[in-house]
Amino acid sequence: MFDPSLLGVFERLNATAWVDLIKSRCEYSVLNGHGDWARWMAVLDALPSIEASSVDCLNEVRIGAASDTSADVRQSLIATLKQLHPWRKGPYRLFGIHVDTEWRSDWKWARLIEHIAPLKNRLVLDVGCGNGYHCWRAWGAGAKTVIGIDPMLLNVVQFEAVKRLHGRQVPVHVLPLGIEDVPPGLGLFDTVFSMGVLYHRRSPLDHLLELKGCLRPGGELVLETLVVEGDEHTALLPGQRYAQMRNVWFLPSVAALRNWLARCGFKNIRLCDVTKTNVDEQRTTEWMTFQSLADFLNPADHGQTVEGYPAPIRAVFVADS
Repeated sequence: MFDPSLLGVFERLNATAWVDLIKSRCEYSVLNGHGDWARWMAVLDALPSIEASSVDCLNEVRIGAASDTSADVRQSLIATLKQLHPWRKGPYRLFGIHVDTEWRSDWKWARLIEHIAPLKNRLVLDVGCGNGYHCWRAWGAGAKTVIGIDPMLLNVVQFEAVKRLHGRQVPVHVLPLGIEDVPPGLGLFDTVFSMGVLYHRRSPLDHLLELKGCLRPGGELVLETLVVEGDEHTALLPGQRYAQMRNVWFLPSVAALRNWLARCGFKNIRLCDVTKTNVDEQRTTEWMTFQSLADFLNPADHGQTVEGYPAPIRAVFVADS
């Protein structure tokens, strides 16, 4: 899904070389996409056209109110949106409907927003953005343009559903791309978010360097990832699974991650938050009915995963390029 309005954005930023790559990658993702692509497009086409009386993306992601439409239309909208199950990042409030997602991503946002540079008039990139929840929050906080990238097509479709319900043209975009689709050394963005991505990368230092390459000189990285307790030499490399996830590679200690950031050339490195993830923050809901964190922890000891590793702890770092 390529929004032509992005052409003007990159032309103004002298980054037209990325436009052709984005368009080709988006077209490739759609043409070679998921087997449910046609069904998802039908879901988007079935969304009702409702004028939102108000929008709030500063304090939450709320579009419209229940009074903007009828109870019958809301019930139909619930059934339509649930065809895009599972909803993992949120929550969203859409015309009085509470999309109670697996993750309380608003809690994560609350932990970091007071520690980062004000987003007003900034160009923001969110790497591995999921369905774009934090993209909406960044725009609500005043960002000039927000671009999210995520290779999972369902996430892109969920974002598109929310954007269509918003109903107005806004400078918030989610593209079906990965970090490898960003030209090396682009040096374009004022703020780059990488939330819950680092531990999925086989080479975490390469990922940090990729993120640094996205930033303009003096830009800011906002990094959230899994960590473990230990000294500057500690990094956990799990076996085949960690909390039932197959694609988890390195979980550093806070001290080790600080060293990684410094080694990659980041400056003014600040630890903003360390929080143990609990079953109130990540859980099964009617909008995500699969297994969740409670199923991935040792039932006799929630301080361990089912595999016997330390239970998830997440840290937020902020650093300058």
